[in-house]
Amino acid sequence: MRRSAIVTSVVALLSAAGIASAQAGQPGILVKPWTFQGTGSSDQVAAQWVAQQGEPDAGNSNHALYLQKFGPTADNSSAGASVDGVAGTTLTQLGFDYRNDGHCGAGAPRFDVFTTDNVDHFFGCIYGSHSPAGTPGWTQVRFTPADGLPPVAPGEIVQSVDIVFDEGTDQGQGFVYLDNIDYNGMIAGKPGLAR
Repeated sequence: MRRSAIVTSVVALLSAAGIASAQAGQPGILVKPWTFQGTGSSDQVAAQWVAQQGEPDAGNSNHALYLQKFGPTADNSSAGASVDGVAGTTLTQLGFDYRNDGHCGAGAPRFDVFTTDNVDHFFGCIYGSHSPAGTPGWTQVRFTPADGLPPVAPGEIVQSVDIVFDEGTDQGQGFVYLDNIDYNGMIAGKPGLAR
């Protein structure tokens, strides 16, 4: 029993330290691609980091997060990515850059921000503030907490964040390339831990 209490205390301390360091911008965020296969064919959705498709970066890898749904929107398949390193923080800003040959719709790509009160706050691409990105052919999209549907109230605690792409070829191109994914000023532009 004593060992269990010690382990529980250590886990709680490490979790609290992780939350505090994430809030301060350390150690950063990690964007991990995933797919959900619904009723459509198994090759219609894809999510992966791809080299030489993103905006220029210091390492010349130029990664972009590629999300694809080559099927109808009504099929419940989706591609996306989980943004790790955000649990326990409060939201101040969100965003990404998207390549202009891809889709930017009302519902995809979007951020789904779940707060600890189990509310999904929806941030659809077209509802953000749009401006030219630093690279020709790319658009920067940024959101404030008030842009969410419903808005994220000041002081609400974030539980998880996902990027979701579930609008199909009946709504647009069926794909998008994303770069410079922004959570509270922490930027991910390639696989692995980002600051």
